[in-house]
Amino acid sequence: MCSLERFMKELKERFSRWFNKRHGRRGTLWQERYKSVLVQDGEAAVTMAAYIDLNPLRAGLVEDPKDYRWCGYAEAVGGSKRARVGICRALGISRDRWRVDGAEIYRRILLTEGMEATEEPGRKKEGEGDTGRRRRGFKREEALAQLEGGGKLSRGELLRCRVRSFGEGMVLGSREFVEEVFQEKRAWFGAKRKKGAQGLPISEGGLYALRNLKIKFSE
Repeated sequence: MCSLERFMKELKERFSRWFNKRHGRRGTLWQERYKSVLVQDGEAAVTMAAYIDLNPLRAGLVEDPKDYRWCGYAEAVGGSKRARVGICRALGISRDRWRVDGAEIYRRILLTEGMEATEEPGRKKEGEGDTGRRRRGFKREEALAQLEGGGKLSRGELLRCRVRSFGEGMVLGSREFVEEVFQEKRAWFGAKRKKGAQGLPISEGGLYALRNLKIKFSE
C-alpha cells in the first residue's frame, strides 16, 4: 500500500461493497475515479492548500473556512499541531513561526484568494447590469477590512475555534476563582485530579474553566 493511487482504489471499492450490502443498493458511490496531482513546493503548494481550504466557503457550507471543522486550516486554528506543520511546510517556513506570523500570513492568502467575484461576466447591454455568475467567497468589504488589520483573528474568534462550549466548563473565571471552587467541591472529583483550573487554548490566557474545553484532534 505504498502507492496512494492503489490505496484509494482499494478503499473506495471496499467501502462501496460494504455500503451497498448494508443499504441494499448497487452501483458506485463516487462520480469519478480518484485523481492525484504532483505539486511542487513553493507557490504551487500554497495555491493548492488555499484552494482546498476554500472549498467549503465556495460551496456555501460556511462563511469562513475556519468554521469548517474538517479542513486543515480550521484544525490549525483550533490547535492541531499536525495541521499547522502542514500549512507551514506549504508556506516554506518553520513550524515555530506559526504563532509568530504564520497564521496571519496564511489567512491573508485565504482572504485574498477567497474574495467573492464574478466568474464569467456576461456582455452588458445598455441599461442592464452584469449578467456574470457570482463566485461565492468572503464579502469583499469584510475581507479588505481584515487584510488591513493584518489578517489576525480576534480573541473571541480564536475561542470559538478552539473551545467546544463554555456551557460544559461548569466554572469559568480566573485561575484563583476556579481553584477555589475546585477545592470546595473536591469530593466531586477523582483522587488523581491534582488541580482544578484548566487554561483555555488562547495565547493571551487569563481565563480558566473547571473542565478541559479544548477541541480534541486525532493527531
